[in-house]
Amino acid sequence: MSATYPILADISAGISELKKNPMSVIEQGEGLPIAILNRNKPVFYAIPAEAYEALLDKLEDMELAEIVRARRDEPEIKVALDAL
Repeated sequence: MSATYPILADISAGISELKKNPMSVIEQGEGLPIAILNRNKPVFYAIPAEAYEALLDKLEDMELAEIVRARRDEPEIKVALDAL
């Protein structure tokens, strides 16, 4: 019985296809991630630079939101702008 693996992308390509023409594979994704398969098992995801940058921005926003939530019940400290 063979194992099944989730593929978390709408487009997939074999590793040999990626080796033959990497830019063609990336273009197939139309800016979205592409699952790269080896023997029908996803081994990595090719993510265009713009999508990767957006992902990092989203992660940073989530981290900042968590800091805000963690600090929202802390007492306020009043500071005069002239004191800065």
